[in-house]
Amino acid sequence: MSTWWPRLRRVWAITGGLALVIWVAWCAIAFQPSAFARAALADSAQVRVRAMADAWVFEPVTRASDDRSLLFFPGGLVDARAYAPLMQAVARGGHRAVLVRTPWRGAFCHAEAPATLAAAHAIAQRLGGHWVVNGHSRGGKAAAAYAQRYRGDVGALVLVGTSHPRDIDLRDAPFVVVQLLGDRDPIASLTRADRNRHRLPAHASRHVLPGANHSQFGDYGFQPGDRFAGMPRHAQRAATTAVLHAALAGRPIPFSTTDGRR
Repeated sequence: MSTWWPRLRRVWAITGGLALVIWVAWCAIAFQPSAFARAALADSAQVRVRAMADAWVFEPVTRASDDRSLLFFPGGLVDARAYAPLMQAVARGGHRAVLVRTPWRGAFCHAEAPATLAAAHAIAQRLGGHWVVNGHSRGGKAAAAYAQRYRGDVGALVLVGTSHPRDIDLRDAPFVVVQLLGDRDPIASLTRADRNRHRLPAHASRHVLPGANHSQFGDYGFQPGDRFAGMPRHAQRAATTAVLHAALAGRPIPFSTTDGRR
């Protein structure tokens, strides 16, 4: 009996196992927050940071005249702390920002689990005021699920670097919906987002950020499957912050790069 087939299977098994180990190791490193992100969890001259069991609250020293706050859901498998610089930037504009800490970093459907959404809603209710809900990547699904479940408490939904909602119908959503994508983001590409665009309301607006990739919507490593960005990370964060500030203030999005396909 020929022995080549068992040997071939053994080689494939070893190669596959090695590839899996490399992929897991890459993800474990890539999804960690940068030193800059970890430092953003400390108080600054303009922002006070408070850790809670299920979230971090970024409270501006000087609040904006309106009472809108941001509720943010992080990307799947990404350490939530990687979005602390974005939350600091939002709070410096006078708006409270709440960074949700999802169980198991959102893996195994924990990001959009009813218990996760309920915990986030309890925080929002406790803090009071009006809310803009925001999420990146898999966090976009969690944000969409939150907006659908608690639509009476949502003033706007901002979907950043995500092709969601894939299985959530928001066509009759009464609140503002904004979608921000990067033209160098293959993980949440325009093509993938187009497949789910029919689930958004007709009044939803899409804005495409030239040079933006997937990973730089947060402050973590280079995500597997992403492309290199055509803009610095700080510039992508600043553009994202400007969109969030506009949504929080009820102003038009501050740049004109839009995609009108439907």
